[in-house]
Amino acid sequence: MSPPAGSGVRINRFLASCGIESRRGCDQLVREGRVEVNGNIIRDLATRVQPDDHVRCDGKLLKAQTPLTVVLNKPIGYICTHRDPEGRKTIYELLPAKFATLNYIGRLDQNSSGLILLTTSGDLAESLTHPRFHIEKEYLVHLERPFAPELTHHLLEGIPIMEGLAKAESVHFESRRKLRMVLTQGYNRQIRRMFSKLENKVRKLERIRIGNLTMPTLSTGEYHVMNHREIEEASRNPK
Repeated sequence: MSPPAGSGVRINRFLASCGIESRRGCDQLVREGRVEVNGNIIRDLATRVQPDDHVRCDGKLLKAQTPLTVVLNKPIGYICTHRDPEGRKTIYELLPAKFATLNYIGRLDQNSSGLILLTTSGDLAESLTHPRFHIEKEYLVHLERPFAPELTHHLLEGIPIMEGLAKAESVHFESRRKLRMVLTQGYNRQIRRMFSKLENKVRKLERIRIGNLTMPTLSTGEYHVMNHREIEEASRNPK
């Protein structure tokens, strides 16, 4: 007998629960024919996985995991990648070997510091990175030269870059060389590129908040295994 329509778990959600990729990344794996259910290659994104199904990706049998999420206070000088062919230090060198399978959510460039999440949960990665969720990330920005306040509207209204219109949700000045900036976008090196377009240079950049999550007690280079409440904090913005 066939399972009732709508039963089981959609294939991308099952794959994401195994820590493979975000849901969007899992969709691509299916399209590429790299996923099998009960020995059959599937390409239909509407495929649903039943409890007794056997699912493989690239030949490896998969099993849904209990999600694990870690927050790391990344120091300057480390890059967000599993392996670097140039031999530079990676964030995984700051973590125990058992966390090597965690996937980082978003990036901080080598010369930036602050909070970064690593997780086995594809659902969490999706909720924090997909534009429709508008999850805020707040940064402390130190500039090389004093910033003219009359240019602030450019940051808020948007500055054209190759990928699109890069803009801030809010900007608050602590001084003309130091400000707090909130983004919901995630373009590569976005803040540095925005200020470069305004003929200024970011001297120091630190991510200090993700959603409603701040970790003031987390020293540079330290990590913390997150509980359910902290994950919820990261997944919602301040009221």
